[in-house]
Amino acid sequence: RAGHCCVLLSEHEGSQMATLRAAADGIFSAFRARGSRTLQATRFAQRQAAALKRWQTTEASDKARKVVGYWLLGCSGMVAGAVVVGGITRLTESGLSIVRWDVVKGIKPPRTQEEWENEFDKYKQSPQFKYVNHSMTLDEFKRIFYMEYAHRMWGRTTGMAFLLPAAFFWAKGWFSKPLKARAGVYAVLIGFQGVLGWWMVKSGLKDISASTDIPRVSQYRLAAHLGTALVIYSSMLYTALGILSPPTLQAASPHLKRLRGLAHGTVAMVFITALSGAFVAGLDAGLVYNSFPKMAGRWIPEDILAMSPKIKNFFENPTTVQFQHRLLGTTTFAFIVGTWALARGVALTSRARLALHCVTGMAFVQVGLGISTLLCHVPVSLASAHQSSSLALLSFAIWLMHELRKKLPRL
Repeated sequence: RAGHCCVLLSEHEGSQMATLRAAADGIFSAFRARGSRTLQATRFAQRQAAALKRWQTTEASDKARKVVGYWLLGCSGMVAGAVVVGGITRLTESGLSIVRWDVVKGIKPPRTQEEWENEFDKYKQSPQFKYVNHSMTLDEFKRIFYMEYAHRMWGRTTGMAFLLPAAFFWAKGWFSKPLKARAGVYAVLIGFQGVLGWWMVKSGLKDISASTDIPRVSQYRLAAHLGTALVIYSSMLYTALGILSPPTLQAASPHLKRLRGLAHGTVAMVFITALSGAFVAGLDAGLVYNSFPKMAGRWIPEDILAMSPKIKNFFENPTTVQFQHRLLGTTTFAFIVGTWALARGVALTSRARLALHCVTGMAFVQVGLGISTLLCHVPVSLASAHQSSSLALLSFAIWLMHELRKKLPRL
């Protein structure tokens, strides 16, 4: 009997243990299920937060990119304005009116009569006053002074309009790695451009060798000054277009590759022709022959290689400089018309087609203005319009090159 009781007790204890184990397993399973649901909810919330953050980051990044793009477009416009004002300054012979260069003090122009007279006395020591403007009055001096002053102040304003926002965008992290590199290059080039401008002016303040010479800035330094401005302008515009207006990839065509090469060639030829115009302006070469298409009744003038060594003629002989500018202009015009004709058989997007038509149309305008400027003996109004239209032609050529890009830009 005692053994039987022990057996019953053991069975009872075993059933209790099983019940407790089952209860514990149930409680554990409930906690585990609840924990799993909590973990799933947590992970879902994290994924939602990450998605929201990515969306907010993308939205902020797109806004930042647009701000940077419009800023670069505005800076390129200011550089273009500096080129136009600089051309007028050269045409009005105002560039040598300020005979000093001071980054800080030069910001303040003369105000009182005494200050104006002191500034005029400094100009009287320059070769331009001694040999060209020796009968100039103070009021006449003020006109050329303000022209050069406007050019310098425009350049300083352009520098600040680039540097201050660039520092802000850099600090905010709005620049991608490629844009950081480009911004650094632009900053260096803008600073170099200011120094180059004064270096150019200094060349016109030196005493000339003979009284028959005309005081003028070095055509080499003038070309370097203009060329640097065109490089800054072209690069800023091309970058801004890449940010604000990514091109639509063109449909495959057997002539598309050739057309891309011609678009690049158009930009190069327009740039070189504009640069040759700096030598024309620096030597006043537009005044030596004022007939077209021949030069004094000859296709090739007699004095085209009058200097020795012969290489000097291409940079220092006004006749040769005008001849090669004519040749470059007509060659560039023919090149653009040929590009337009080739593109007629290529399926282009509407924007690329519009850019092509703009380049071609502006080429006709530019040639017409160039011939008119020559025949009218280089009046300031026509000459400045001719210089400005060359910048417009370069802009349209850059737009066409952008629209024909093979790959989307990574900026």
